[in-house]
Amino acid sequence: MATLSVTNTFSAGTTIVAADMNQNFTDVETFVNSSPGLIQNDIVDAKGDVIAATASNTVTRLPVGTNTYVLTADSSESTGLKWAPSPAVDVVTTKGDLIAATAADTVTRLGVGSNTQVLTADSSTSTGLAWTTPTAGTVTSVTGTAPIVSTGGATPAISVTTNHEQLILNNQIFS
Repeated sequence: MATLSVTNTFSAGTTIVAADMNQNFTDVETFVNSSPGLIQNDIVDAKGDVIAATASNTVTRLPVGTNTYVLTADSSESTGLKWAPSPAVDVVTTKGDLIAATAADTVTRLGVGSNTQVLTADSSTSTGLAWTTPTAGTVTSVTGTAPIVSTGGATPAISVTTNHEQLILNNQIFS
């Protein structure tokens, strides 16, 4: 930290002339002007206060926030910062739990689904997600490029994995 040195020192009973005082003022002015970036201690008032810029070469005190609040960027504030509540997050307690948004800046825990369930979009839930059990469906078309070419034999083959469910093809049930 820079140290201010003044030319003249005075003691009780000393007659002070204007020239000596003017020299001391010049010393102080030179010190201040040659020490940019010095911030006075009295700008802060409490433990946790933050010094923040409001413009180029302009600083101010951002008072300490409320306990458990977090410092957040906010361009609508003069300093570009504000103290805000920490976003609430439910504790993830089970293997497979997910964190999902319920609104802007709001999240919650989405518990893991049951075995064989899949995560699907569901606009009727608060998270927009739901665990569901897949249901059998009907294939209405297959798009591809003919001919289907087999690399292993004379007849092309199509392989289907059913995850322990039944496959029905041309009214014949395959297990």
